[in-house]
Amino acid sequence: MEMFIPLFTAAVVVFGLIKKVELFDAFTKGARDGIGVLVGIAPTLVGLVVAVNMLKASGAADMLCDFVSPAAQWLGFPEEIVPMIVLRPVSGGGSTALLTGIYKDCGPDSFAGLCASVLAGSTETTFYAIAVYYSAAGIKKLRHTLPAALSADFTAAVMAVVSVRMFLS
Repeated sequence: MEMFIPLFTAAVVVFGLIKKVELFDAFTKGARDGIGVLVGIAPTLVGLVVAVNMLKASGAADMLCDFVSPAAQWLGFPEEIVPMIVLRPVSGGGSTALLTGIYKDCGPDSFAGLCASVLAGSTETTFYAIAVYYSAAGIKKLRHTLPAALSADFTAAVMAVVSVRMFLS
């Protein structure tokens, strides 16, 4: 397994040589194009990072958790994962920190720990993904993307709890 990357790289180089591709020119063109994409999406990423930090610092994230908690409790979600459900669509790093906290406080094999693990593996950082991909593609209108993505995140949260309850408890 540890040889996969070097072997894959060698295979790409050999394939390029067989096809008589100017490898260094192709590499530098790809790097140049990549930097152009990075420059294009950087303002969007900076805005997203600022928004996430403002949500956390202002207490709006905590208020949203407090607002969502009664419905989550009614649905049978462990209360420890509610902040992760709220933060996961916005911040991957923040939700990973919450996941680590759940492991530390409840244990990785607890009901909350198992639900959080499944949730981490089955949801997306929705706002980040939309910001990056739509910005890179030059798409300005979200139309149905955001509601569909957030409903997928909600479905994943429900199914995380249901799956753990059915198969792992």
